[in-house]
Amino acid sequence: MQYSAPSEHRAMTDPTQRIVITGIGLTAPNGNSLAEYRAALLEGRSGVSDYEIRYVGKTLAGVCDFDPLRYQKRKALRNGTRAGSIAIYCAQEAIKNAGLELAALDTSRVGVYLGITEHGNVETENEVHDLAKFDNDIKYWSHHHNPRTVANNPAGEVTINLQIAGPHYTIGAACAAGNAGLIQGLQMLRLGEVDVALAGGISEAIHTFGIFASFKAQGALAEHDDPAKASRPFDKARNGIVVSEGGAIYVLETLARAQARGAEILGEIVGYHINSDATDAVLPNPERQQQCMRAALAKAKLTIADLDIVNTHATATPRGDAQECAALRELLGDTPGVYVNNTKSYIGHAMGAAGALELAGNLPSFKDGVVHPTINVDDLDPECALDQLVLNEPREVGGVDVILNNSFGMLGINSVVVVRRFAGE
Repeated sequence: MQYSAPSEHRAMTDPTQRIVITGIGLTAPNGNSLAEYRAALLEGRSGVSDYEIRYVGKTLAGVCDFDPLRYQKRKALRNGTRAGSIAIYCAQEAIKNAGLELAALDTSRVGVYLGITEHGNVETENEVHDLAKFDNDIKYWSHHHNPRTVANNPAGEVTINLQIAGPHYTIGAACAAGNAGLIQGLQMLRLGEVDVALAGGISEAIHTFGIFASFKAQGALAEHDDPAKASRPFDKARNGIVVSEGGAIYVLETLARAQARGAEILGEIVGYHINSDATDAVLPNPERQQQCMRAALAKAKLTIADLDIVNTHATATPRGDAQECAALRELLGDTPGVYVNNTKSYIGHAMGAAGALELAGNLPSFKDGVVHPTINVDDLDPECALDQLVLNEPREVGGVDVILNNSFGMLGINSVVVVRRFAGE
């Protein structure tokens, strides 16, 4: 029997096709739970600090400070990866937050879908560095290298740690990957392949010197005397990216299943889209970005006027921020009541985790009616000036019903997710 995708109408009305968020687990440079993270965003507390890595030397980074031994044994930590530890911490926290009892589930019906920017660079760099100490004799090369460096590693480590027997894989989508992981989880639930999806994004980027060296060579690595002010999207003095690690994993379920078990629903994913610029490996294409946003809204059957918050991808690069703002200016026009913010100003760029972490930072707005600001904007670049850009101080807006979350990546991949407040219908 050939599978036929559900119609848009069915996806919006059938509770077995409507996909909701029932749990979130995260670690960010400024918080190890959604509550801690949200408090930092509303208080204007940065997670960027001084950092040093081999060959590059002193730089800046967003470093997470979670306890990996909360859910792992020391041997598993030694044999595994930093990305795996981040993923395990986030998955365990998400399941706890959702009130799920894995022992009561058929774990062959639980899937793990994690967006990544890259994987294996950290482990390979470390092995090559250590091998040089032994005159490059390969008998000193770790037999753990292969399972550490396969692309599915972070998701696979989650399944081993939690004894989940369902499908697992990672989605390589550059810095659009956090959204792509959520989209994959949603699609697998709608296909009926799984009953529960653990979906989101993970990054261990700060542990590879190569990413710092490459951005530095490109002239795109942020510098500032005060680490907390280094990530400054939209500011005229912005000078590049702050590389960060982190992760955010969501428990996704159908509305029917979530309601049947009495779960708290944190939001409903009502629209999404992924497209490609098809123009350049690095420089963004605002026309394609705008097309991606419009397509996601069309799938959600929403208009521009329905939006309340747009979370920008803006990484604090001179051209990237201006191009995204050009796309948003064209998209939003003079529509009132659409507030624009940015989360990287607090935590830097968490690469594969960025989209998932940034969406998490805005979801509490459904409850508190507050839009967190973009911080570190002392002198707004006119090219980035948008009518409803929220700067430096939180804004109470009374009610938030719809969030649009942008994540764009190298090689011209764009991803957009639209989430709506669940009103109990």
